[in-house]
Amino acid sequence: MIILGSRKIEFRNASSRSEREVVRIAATQSRPPPLRAQEAYLYQGGTPPEGYRWYITSESTPIPDDIVGQPLIIVPDEFEYLADGDVVRIVPTRNELRAIYRRSSSHNSFLITERCNHYCLMCSQPPRNVDDDWIYDEIMAALPLIDPETSYLCFSGGEPTVIGDRFLNLVQASKAYLPRTALMVLTNGRAFSDDRFASALGRIEHPDLMLGIPLYSDLSNIHDYVVQSDGAYDETIRGIINLKRHGVPVELRVVLHKQTIPRLPHLAEFITRNLLFADHIALMGLEMTGFTKANLEQLWIDPADYKAELKEAVGILDRARMRVSVYNAQLCLTDPSIWQFTRRSISDWKQEYMTECDGCSVKEQCAGFFASATFRYSDRISPIHEECDVEPLALS
Repeated sequence: MIILGSRKIEFRNASSRSEREVVRIAATQSRPPPLRAQEAYLYQGGTPPEGYRWYITSESTPIPDDIVGQPLIIVPDEFEYLADGDVVRIVPTRNELRAIYRRSSSHNSFLITERCNHYCLMCSQPPRNVDDDWIYDEIMAALPLIDPETSYLCFSGGEPTVIGDRFLNLVQASKAYLPRTALMVLTNGRAFSDDRFASALGRIEHPDLMLGIPLYSDLSNIHDYVVQSDGAYDETIRGIINLKRHGVPVELRVVLHKQTIPRLPHLAEFITRNLLFADHIALMGLEMTGFTKANLEQLWIDPADYKAELKEAVGILDRARMRVSVYNAQLCLTDPSIWQFTRRSISDWKQEYMTECDGCSVKEQCAGFFASATFRYSDRISPIHEECDVEPLALS
């Protein structure tokens, strides 16, 4: 597991700097002077170049006299992954640094807001009614700094659409600065029941946009119970239809737990009959964090106990020629007949494997576990020793 942020950062000579900054890291001495004045140089030895706004070094790296008097950021050694092209947020007054974009990662995600109009039983990012408008400004500052060859970005929340037109601005800015980067937006879809809002998103014509929208049942009362919001199901369905009407791709997401498993095959049939136009279906294992811990008795079901329902649902969707993937699933708990649909979907900074996985012949193709899984995971995890022809795709 990678540590992305810390409030134990040492800042030196930072009194003249702003309270909060978003800066790109440079590890090359050949940057033009105007860019140096806005970037942080990653010092790893040798003679440091002049003119950078900040200098970053690890606590175990000797600091040369050349930069002793410069604005200096000293990070713990666990930040050794920082590299050229990464983007960080720094708050010197709070001794804080957080990596908000890593150039080498395929799992970069921006939380747009902590606010939400759902209160999902298994929410991994419990909503807070706070004034976090500063996040919008931070993302707007970060987008121009991101490598334009980045393959994938994700916007999440909270509920990204609660910031209204500023959400549309973020999508527009993503298109302008990163036209070759796929953008995934995780949203409950309800805001798009307003056809004007859905139309406005469609008019942006982002070249590679996908909205990931949860649909937890074919029955409205079950969906509304899971998200803890009356009327959510109807607005979500209308939002999905409006988005597709305006040419916006939609991925339907189903988190697998005790409330969704009993009718999972029925939901698959509902989708094939009514939402066949959906671009992708993601069936997702439960993450043991946030509200999941508090609602564990209502949610937990051993993945080994729903192998049959998952296999049936995948079969229904696949036979209808829909694109379907299984995320966050351990291969030893999944019927081998659907291994071809599994994906290594867990973000690299929170992916782990248990000791029970040691010696498994398909470990490198398995999604593994969220780091939070030590709280509860199946007692039927066991290594697979025989050679298996399986190549689960990485999440793009």
